[in-house]
Amino acid sequence: MWRQNLSAGRESSSSTLKKETQLLNCLTPEETAQCRHGLYFQDGERRVDYVLTYQVKKPSSSRARRHSSRFTDNALTRSLRRTRPQARSAKPDPEPGPQETSADHHEDDKRFRREEFEGNLREMGLELEKDEDGKTPGVGFVKIHAPWNVLCREAEFMKLKMPTRKVYEVKQSSSVMEKINTFISKVTDPLHPNVEENRIENVKHLSHPFSREKQHLFDLSDRDSFFDSKTRSSIVFEVLKRTKCTKSKFSMGITSLLGSGAYLAAYPLHDGDIDGENVEPNDRKLLYEEWASYSVFYKYQPVGLIRKYFGEKIGLYFAWLGVYTQMLIPASLVGVFVFLYGCVTVDDDIPSMEICDSRRNITMCPLCDRVCSYWTLNSACGTARASHLFDNPATVFFSIFMALWAAFFMEHWKRRQMRLNYEWDLTGFEEEEEAQKDHPRAEYEFRVMQKSLKKEHKAQKRPTGESSVKKWKQTVHSVMRGQKMSEKEKLTCRDRCPAYMTNIVMMLLMIGVTFAIVFGVILYRISTKAALHMSSNPTTRSNVRLTVKTTAAIINLVVILILDEVYGAVARWLTALEVPKTDKSFEERLIFKTFILKFVNAFTPIIYIAFFRGRLVGRPGSYLYVFESYRMEECAHGGCLMELCIQLSITMLGKQLIQNNLFEIGIPKLKKLIRYIKSKRSAFQEEEREKKLQRYETDFFLEPFAGLTPEYMEMIIQFGFVTLFVASFPLAPLFALLNNIIEIRLDAKKFVAELRRPVAARAKDIGIWYNILRGVAKIAVIVNAFVISFTSDFIPRLVYQYMFSPDGSMHGFVNHTLSYFNVSHFQNGTAPLEPEILGFSVDICRYKDYREPPWSPTPYEVSKQFWAVLAARLAFVIVFQNVVMLMSDVVDWIIPDIPKDISVQIHKEKILMMDLFMKEEQGKLQVLDNLTVDGEKENSSAHSPQLRPRAVSHTQSNSF
Repeated sequence: MWRQNLSAGRESSSSTLKKETQLLNCLTPEETAQCRHGLYFQDGERRVDYVLTYQVKKPSSSRARRHSSRFTDNALTRSLRRTRPQARSAKPDPEPGPQETSADHHEDDKRFRREEFEGNLREMGLELEKDEDGKTPGVGFVKIHAPWNVLCREAEFMKLKMPTRKVYEVKQSSSVMEKINTFISKVTDPLHPNVEENRIENVKHLSHPFSREKQHLFDLSDRDSFFDSKTRSSIVFEVLKRTKCTKSKFSMGITSLLGSGAYLAAYPLHDGDIDGENVEPNDRKLLYEEWASYSVFYKYQPVGLIRKYFGEKIGLYFAWLGVYTQMLIPASLVGVFVFLYGCVTVDDDIPSMEICDSRRNITMCPLCDRVCSYWTLNSACGTARASHLFDNPATVFFSIFMALWAAFFMEHWKRRQMRLNYEWDLTGFEEEEEAQKDHPRAEYEFRVMQKSLKKEHKAQKRPTGESSVKKWKQTVHSVMRGQKMSEKEKLTCRDRCPAYMTNIVMMLLMIGVTFAIVFGVILYRISTKAALHMSSNPTTRSNVRLTVKTTAAIINLVVILILDEVYGAVARWLTALEVPKTDKSFEERLIFKTFILKFVNAFTPIIYIAFFRGRLVGRPGSYLYVFESYRMEECAHGGCLMELCIQLSITMLGKQLIQNNLFEIGIPKLKKLIRYIKSKRSAFQEEEREKKLQRYETDFFLEPFAGLTPEYMEMIIQFGFVTLFVASFPLAPLFALLNNIIEIRLDAKKFVAELRRPVAARAKDIGIWYNILRGVAKIAVIVNAFVISFTSDFIPRLVYQYMFSPDGSMHGFVNHTLSYFNVSHFQNGTAPLEPEILGFSVDICRYKDYREPPWSPTPYEVSKQFWAVLAARLAFVIVFQNVVMLMSDVVDWIIPDIPKDISVQIHKEKILMMDLFMKEEQGKLQVLDNLTVDGEKENSSAHSPQLRPRAVSHTQSNSF
């Protein structure tokens, strides 16, 4: 025994001496250059694949204790602390105060978990190295390296497709297509980034899921580059998720350890710096120069390099964003054409000419009670001419075009997505996705553990005899050993019923808050309009409508921006209450709630103006009032389409400029500055600022990656602006295009320079976002049909021209749409205070509606023209949506989802893979046969040695 201890001591001392020698050698300038500022271990050879950070507290320094306690925890941290049992494994020291004792014990508990977890990581084969003496005070770093055997093992478990030695030629489907593609590539060569991944190659490696038994199939000549940094970090992350810390009160992985505060952060490293002197070439620097720079805004995105650096999920997002931005180019051109058509034909529009004609002395009824007086129709000349820019026959064509554009966009993206799946070797990814769905989240496991402990605790209280006590002890021991109770227990609908009820109530409450704010803005418009009409300034009175419209739209924008942030936090909180089992389920539920709340928030004011304003007014002498004092607001004579355009443009441009661009630039920089200031409060850090931080320290100060949901969400809302109400704002695609050109480079700079490197995630499509896009595109057809039919004057003009016009022209249309009202029929207290403001006494005023005149047998009742127009509007909605949806389905049917050349190449890959394995099996059989023959010869020669010379001589004679 003493010999074994002595040998163990010698081995430990030799290993310690070896580590110290490596450390001393690392301090030389040559080894320091090899470490590359924290990308490698102290030996300069093993690459840092992942980093864990934790809080370092020195017991002797109360100031350091207070400083480190400022780090905030998330909701899971607080829930874990509240629900953790009070019993502790270590006894507190009675000398310090109670608060210090609990704080020290809490830190000891965290350190105990970290030591056990890191020991389990070493048992899994990972190599770890700690750094607590860096330039970042109060933060310790655990650097993780995955050796070759761990990478091979996990790659086989994860079924990662890796390129084999086998290559084959990629051919076009026909020589004509090959010539066309060659010509297009030459023309667009200046638009391609200077990246090797974007170059078209005629040779492709045959890929196959990695297998340790078939390593000879893969090109392993350079093991350091066989698994790139993205793949290595994703492999380590899978090990971190699977490794448990079982000696605590409950089983936990890295996500639970992050939530409980045992670790502050976990992240892979960026490949290197992006600027500065003597910066080595790396993928991050290349992405910054060829993708994140505003000087290359006209170039295509290096999607292949994005996927190589960030993974397939982020690569698909930017590929989708690029396709969407490209498709906005034809939509913008057509929208500009429609707008220019309105500008050119505004002088030929007969209804606006009649409104602007000063010779037509048409007296209109007051727009509000008492303070508003009569006005002449020609004072609305500017509004009528501006309305024609967006309300003309080309608007109908543009609505049909945008519906078909949405169908083409969806089909084009499906084809592009399938091509990327082929190029990125994701064609057989369904099985892996199904396997990943079953991985439970840490919060779910924690709730299941709580449920199990409660059940066992209740069973313990029941006096059922000695057997139940023994069973309870066994259960406690099994829990303490970390055995999973989730195999027996799971959260049922009954467990989630309070969370579901809370979700329903809170969702309805948030939607009610949106409606209440819209109603408040309506009251603001009504009261402000009445107040401005009382002004003594004639300029103010003449610009009442424009002032009220603009200020109300700005107020709506500010409210939308504020509620967007609130709704995002509420949706995340509600989703956390449900405790979804898997990350995929959590993400889908979060996306659904966030989309519903933000969609209602953004489009409720627009929907009100488009479909409700001006239709709940009543008529002179019988107006509809709110709170018995506020009269519902009317549309301008040119219709509500102009007001809808103002609201839509201000909301869309404001969200893009302020929320999507300004917030994305300012908030990450502000958070980074706050973290930097917090870490530099000590006086001795002034000198350390001048020194260069290690790579893992620099990445610690970057903003954590929060997922792609905010990025997709802002684009989906923009897609709604572009498609839903495009009939009222043809320039929406143009503004969306200009925004996306900036957005791509802004997101690129954020991902490359402002965020920590996210863990690469595999995905073969954009998930639930595609279904949301299809739903928005279908709703857009119906919405645009109602906008054209009920909001614009397109249908009333057609009805007048073909049913009521005496000469088949638009002459007399304005007079046809105005009804008569006898001013003596005003309600008490609603007549104008200044009835003769126009210089003459008014007996009859006009208002926009289809009603019988006061001298008819049924005064003020709706006329037959009203029913004719209503029937035409409903018929147009039915015909429009059915025709457009039929055309969209035809487009969907004509364009195949999979390009023909891709389907041919996929089939070719299957044949080549089958041939490769058949040759391998034949080789194995030949080797086995040879071994069998040799074995039989050896056995025969061993039993009959006298025949051996003859056999040899016979062989020799045959050979000669």
